Amino acid sequence: MTGMHERILGIDYGRKRHGLAVSDGLGMSSLPLPALFRSKDPAADLAHFREVVEDRDIRRIVLGLPLHMNGDEGEMAREVRAFGEKLGDELGLPVEYSDERLTSEEADDILAEAGVKRSERKGLRDSIAAALIVREVLEADRLRERHPEG
Repeated sequence: MTGMHERILGIDYGRKRHGLAVSDGLGMSSLPLPALFRSKDPAADLAHFREVVEDRDIRRIVLGLPLHMNGDEGEMAREVRAFGEKLGDELGLPVEYSDERLTSEEADDILAEAGVKRSERKGLRDSIAAALIVREVLEADRLRERHPEG
């Protein structure tokens, strides 16, 4: 694979903090960023997102969509979609959604294997979950590039 790819910002939405991750310029990997602890001022949070988007030349945003295990969307999924719509409008970027079922559990497994104490995992888990969301999107993009007809 050659050439540059659109940089992606992955967000693991949360009511207390958002996990964040970005893709590399080659579309090969994802890198967790420090979690954004939500403030009481949505404008301050938006300014943080704008800074990440501008500093890292982000062209797409992917939000983890929390689905029920049967695939249905509940209240949290609706909240994520509303947030994504507002964020996309404010930043002028396309927003996509990716099934995030099990990403937090996978992130916990990764942190446990790395020897990170349970008490130190929360913010890390959110950003690793965001990196896993970006990874899934990158893998789907690569599949589409290899098999554009279907």
